[in-house]
Amino acid sequence: MGVAGAGKTTIGRLLADRLAVRFFDADDFHAPAAIAAMRAGHPLDDRERLPWLERVNAALRDDTNGFVLACSALKRSYRDILRDGVDALVFVVLEVGEPELVERLSARTGHFAGGDLLSSQLATLELGDDVVQVPADGPPDHVADAVLHVLDPSGSGSPPG
Repeated sequence: MGVAGAGKTTIGRLLADRLAVRFFDADDFHAPAAIAAMRAGHPLDDRERLPWLERVNAALRDDTNGFVLACSALKRSYRDILRDGVDALVFVVLEVGEPELVERLSARTGHFAGGDLLSSQLATLELGDDVVQVPADGPPDHVADAVLHVLDPSGSGSPPG
């Protein structure tokens, strides 16, 4: 989880490959109108996010073999919706400094969530005891290693969830 540009999709795909589980990108569950709004630089409010969160949760509930989800999940209330009926869901926030995020977003093409949304996402981000924090400003393989380590510090290859 994290703000735009944190590397959610890149790291999520790496983790799913390493764990041999399905990868979900929450962006794929947005309605066309929501994508158009974000592409225009308008952040979604809680009312607009709710159907999207419910669609993501439904997909997660249907998967019984394990998965990795890339999702902003900026607020605890959003994470609570995603957790509903999904056992052992662990949220890992990819932490990247704002200057690096700005650089990443300015180089990114073809994605609806651009730099215009970053300040609102940073202001909305709620961190608490329901997330695990991992620095994500290094190479993707190193970040994926760090995520796997915090999920399974024993190195047994069996992260929770």
